[in-house]
Parts: sequence; structure tokens; C-alpha cells
Amino acid sequence: MSALDAIMGDAVGGTLYGIGVGPGDVRYLTLRAAGLIRSVDVLACFAKEGRNSCARTVAAPLIEAGREELTLYYPVTTEAPVGDGAYDEPMRDFYEASAEKLAGLLRAGKSVGLMGEGDPFFYGSFMHMWRRLERDFPVEIVPGVIGISGCAAKANTPLTWGDDVLTVLPGTLDEAALARRLADTDAAAIMKVGRNLAKVRRAIAAAGVLDRAIYVERGTMPGERILPLAEIQAETAPYFTIILIPGNGRRI
Repeated sequence: MSALDAIMGDAVGGTLYGIGVGPGDVRYLTLRAAGLIRSVDVLACFAKEGRNSCARTVAAPLIEAGREELTLYYPVTTEAPVGDGAYDEPMRDFYEASAEKLAGLLRAGKSVGLMGEGDPFFYGSFMHMWRRLERDFPVEIVPGVIGISGCAAKANTPLTWGDDVLTVLPGTLDEAALARRLADTDAAAIMKVGRNLAKVRRAIAAAGVLDRAIYVERGTMPGERILPLAEIQAETAPYFTIILIPGNGRRI
């Protein structure tokens, strides 16, 4: 075993690994993530029905032919505000069924790597598996570079200076809540933009920070697009879109 192999490590049977694959560019995977993707018995991922898994697409250069894989297909893909029964109920059933599938593999002594974009514990679907399985099986979290970091790097935009406070906001919040929180922070990153783009843009304007807002679409991925938000006229955005509002704190 080489020194690099020792650092990356091997998977342990019966263990669930939550593997963050980063913001989109495979080169941003950690050594631990890359090692586990190549060594677990089963590679798992979430995907929209009829579509390829975004996490698997990122990791594809590391996946050898013939690997045992499990794709868990979401019944709903348009995220709604917390408490929306039309979203929560089918997703709860889906997560229960998915956890049982993973549990079956773990009981059989197989190591399972569940891949997800960004970081498993940052708005990741993996958290719903962790909550259901961590009491009964060993679980290791493999942190990943979050989309916010990847987008800021590609936009060449420092987010926080000095004592700036950074607020991360989901675009699913109502417009008034978004505007209020944006007005009360130094810097912000808005995720889950998608069909909420028009609402998010209005809230940013109401908070008086439209001139600082940067629109990043598919950051670090093919088709990357980075523009001032004020130049974006569309009403909706692709799933992988983040809006950054850099801080103006102390610069020495």
C-alpha cells in the first residue's frame, strides 16, 4: 500500500459513508472522498426520475465499470417551504423506503457510500438517511467543499471581511422574510434559487443590496455562468444556482 492509499483509506464493511463530492468539479473532491468512492462495496446516490444523478456525474471519472450501484429516485424534486404537506409527505415515505434499502445492504455486511453534492451535512439529503440509520449502524461523514465556496472562488469574490456576518438563506423563504434577513446581515449566500429567482431578486432589491449581488449558475461545472444579478432578467434559474452578496467589512 502506498502512502497515498493509506491516507485515502479503505471502506469498512457494514458502514455507511456520507460522501460529499463537492460543488461540481471532480478535482475538488477530498482524498478521503476519492478513496471511498473507489473502495466501498456499493455506491449510492439520489437522482430525479429519468435523470442522471448530479453527484454521480461529478464522481464518474473515479467509478470503474462493473461497480455495484444503487440509485434512489426522488418522487418530488421541486422543493417547497417547510410544512408543505404536498412535498413533505411523499418525501418522508421516500426517505423511509430508501433508509430500509440501505439498511438491508449494511446488515449484509456491505460498505455503502452515499454520494451527494457539496457537503452531506449542509442542506444534504444524506441527513435524512443519517437520522434514520446512525443509531443502528456505523456512519462516517466525509465533508465536501460546499457550493457557496466553489461559487465564490469561481466568481473571484471574497465573501466575508473582518467581522462580517455571513447569512445563508434558502430561496424558499417568503419574500418579506428574505428581505428582512438580507437587510440585517453583512454578507449573504442564497441557495435553492430555481423557480424562486424573481422573488429573490425583488427581496434583494428591497434590502438595498442589488448592486452587490452576484448570480452564479452551475459554478465550477460545465456551462458555468457568472453575472451581476442586476443583469439577469429571467424569472427562474437552473437548480445549481447560488446568489452571492459579498460583505464590505474591514480591509487592511
